[in-house]
Amino acid sequence: MEAEGRAPGPTLPPAGGRGLEHLAGVPGATPTPLLTASAEVLEFDDEEDDLEVFSKDTSLAEANSFSPSMPISPSSMINQYKFEDEPELKDLFITVDDPESHITAIETFITYRVVTKTSRGEFDSCEYEVRRRYQDFLWLKSKLEEAHPTLIIPPLPEKFVMKGMVERFSDEFIETRRKALHKFLNRIADHPTLTFNEDFKIFLTAQAWELSSHKKQGPGLLSRMGQTVRAVASSVRGGVKNRPEMFTEMNDYMETFSHKINVLDKIAHRIYKEEREYFNEMKEYGPIYTLWSASEEDIADSLKGVASCIDKCCKATEKRMAGLSENLLPVIHEYVLYSEILMGVLKRRDQIQSELDSKVDALANKKADKDLCLATWESFLASQTVDHHGEEDSEDRP
Repeated sequence: MEAEGRAPGPTLPPAGGRGLEHLAGVPGATPTPLLTASAEVLEFDDEEDDLEVFSKDTSLAEANSFSPSMPISPSSMINQYKFEDEPELKDLFITVDDPESHITAIETFITYRVVTKTSRGEFDSCEYEVRRRYQDFLWLKSKLEEAHPTLIIPPLPEKFVMKGMVERFSDEFIETRRKALHKFLNRIADHPTLTFNEDFKIFLTAQAWELSSHKKQGPGLLSRMGQTVRAVASSVRGGVKNRPEMFTEMNDYMETFSHKINVLDKIAHRIYKEEREYFNEMKEYGPIYTLWSASEEDIADSLKGVASCIDKCCKATEKRMAGLSENLLPVIHEYVLYSEILMGVLKRRDQIQSELDSKVDALANKKADKDLCLATWESFLASQTVDHHGEEDSEDRP
């Protein structure tokens, strides 16, 4: 199969059907002006040097020879490749809607209705309706990462929101999260490997008590501790000894990209915050000038004109804020989430290779010990044979 629009650069080896070459949403078209800007575009005063994004003599595309490119938008990340022999018919449709607030004595949380319609034979019914909370989505993501450590699992929205943006459990927050959860499930459904994961099927079909029971069947505490110990041991052993050059270049690129996209995300949120503060101030000043004009007949027209200008500025600023919150901030932040996911995948790949290298070294040591032992025995047997022949010769002499 040949992929259309394949991004240049190295790919990870296959795992579970496809490796990192099926990036399930990782950017992969042409660099946007967002990533090729120079330091002259974004310069700050001395107190904000940490916000300087690009050096004056290099760009992200020149970070190294690897230089993978990015699409204009990550909205097509989960299914960025179209294969010629893949069917166009879709057999799994998922909708996340109808959020409900639940208040208990110890917590407040939101559940969402997940409606699944399918024509697949492995499902017992053609339609399912269940309710899931955010923790259930986190569980699904962790199970997918566990089952497919070298695949790019689509990102989930963060558990907590950034202070100053929206309030938790507000209508805006709930709707934003609902859209993100809807996108998360449909990206998994569109993935050629993840869509057939058994835990994904259980997530879509099991009732709340059945899902809770299934979660308890997962790895126990000792197993999870073992995984953690292996990860720590891998990091203590240091870097991978035999990492292919392509992965070294990919890792270096992703570190550079992650740093710069995080800085851009920080700057974008700061701009939005300043715009919001400016908007709130103008909303307060507009009515003041209108009331002032009623008490100053000589300059009433001028004051009304100022009030009208402030009102127009308010509307323009509100429109600009809507553009930032709907078009820019989510796109940049999605790149941030995907960069974190890809860094995690590369780390897990290094951990797997480190464990393989350790086992290969242990096998080589055992083989060396075996060869040494064998050589010792051969030497001993040879000496015994010589001694035996010497004794026979001495006995044969008169």
